[in-house]
Amino acid sequence: MNTFAKAFLSGALLLSSVAAMARNPIIQTYFTADPAPMVHNGTVYLYTSHDEDTTVNNFFTMYDWRCYSSNDMVNWTDHGAVASLKNFTWHSKTNGAWAPQCIERNGKFYLYVPIHGEGIAVLVADSPTGPFKDPIGKRLIDSDHIWQDIDPTVAIDDDGQAYLYWGNPSLWYVKLNSDMVSYDKSIGDKGIVTVEMTAAAFGSKPGRDGKPGTTYTEGPWFFKRNNLYYMIYAAEGIPEYISYSTAPAAVGPWTYKGHIMQRAGHLAFTNHAGVIDFKGNSYLFYHDQALSNGQGFKRSVSVEQFTYNADGSIPLITPTKEGVTKSVASINPFSRVEAETMAWSEGLKTAGNSQSGVYLTQINHNDYLIVRSVDLGKGAKTAEAGVASGTQGGRIEIRLNNPEGEVLGTLEVKNTGSWQQWTTVKGKVKKMTGVHDICLVFKGGEGDLFTIDWWKLN
Repeated sequence: MNTFAKAFLSGALLLSSVAAMARNPIIQTYFTADPAPMVHNGTVYLYTSHDEDTTVNNFFTMYDWRCYSSNDMVNWTDHGAVASLKNFTWHSKTNGAWAPQCIERNGKFYLYVPIHGEGIAVLVADSPTGPFKDPIGKRLIDSDHIWQDIDPTVAIDDDGQAYLYWGNPSLWYVKLNSDMVSYDKSIGDKGIVTVEMTAAAFGSKPGRDGKPGTTYTEGPWFFKRNNLYYMIYAAEGIPEYISYSTAPAAVGPWTYKGHIMQRAGHLAFTNHAGVIDFKGNSYLFYHDQALSNGQGFKRSVSVEQFTYNADGSIPLITPTKEGVTKSVASINPFSRVEAETMAWSEGLKTAGNSQSGVYLTQINHNDYLIVRSVDLGKGAKTAEAGVASGTQGGRIEIRLNNPEGEVLGTLEVKNTGSWQQWTTVKGKVKKMTGVHDICLVFKGGEGDLFTIDWWKLN
């Protein structure tokens, strides 16, 4: 059972009505941070860093990078850890898988990642969900300020030139070559250009040793929208808030525009933003510490919908528990729905292997998940699910809207022989039409009950 569930539920449903209304943080099965959304072929792929459940040496404990996807902005499908420190053979670190970003070019997907204290690296894959491989066998960014080489952000300009920005507390960039795994060495200091940090560009604050400083700290997010270039970043601290600057060109000059999100609520002492436009709406991703109830090394990704002002400026955005309230698509339950696709869950984890892919695990009595905006059409007669159990089994209650909603049907799960011995269970369901939220509530005795890979209606 995850930390949030242990702290607040203890296996009970006392808070289920409140939890069912919450939509932030958007991932509850793992501690996630540093959101990097990418829109590709009508789907949002969200790459995150991953704070481990067990913190080592009272510091960020991060070994891999995860990926989630959504085509409706309310339900997120877990694709597991798509890359880890083990992808690189040239480094000596066992910790430090910090903020990633992925971008597509010419049918390839390039994942830029910092390894804390080892520089910035790049991985490439033929699919947004991997498998990712190291194409160069060394650091991409290897400089004299290697400990400050974190938080890469990349964008491709209209003329095809790709730019990679990064850095804490300074900001640097390179002009990537068309292969996306090397850069132009003819500019700057062996190809690395230092951005001038001025109050006009990034706001002002007292600096070190009494010298003037800027609000820029880390976590840049670089993109172009309507002929305006944006640099969103984590500002000041601790805790950090989110600010931004704009420019008429990809390399500046930058002009400070102010705050996007102030310090509030469960925001972590770090922050990291990602911004996208998707299906006619604009979204700001960020991380907080709501899932861990205030533990700074166990963060969680949230998202808010917003609207740009007419002049392209970004309004002040308030972090909320409600998050995105309107789905931009619906789930078709008459095709296989992955069990790891959900809008909210309590008590659950995901796991995976090459044979089964990603599935739900650590399912205990009264754990549940909610899938939002499920289009039941003219109604279903039966339901089925792919399950496995190495112990007692249990049952799946299919409920309407929330964990205490009307029971539409029940699927009985028995011991299948092992946790990887999958079988299909079936049962009748009441007829219900239209678009609704569907809740799967898991019932049984003590301990782990079963695992579930998928479900569907017929």
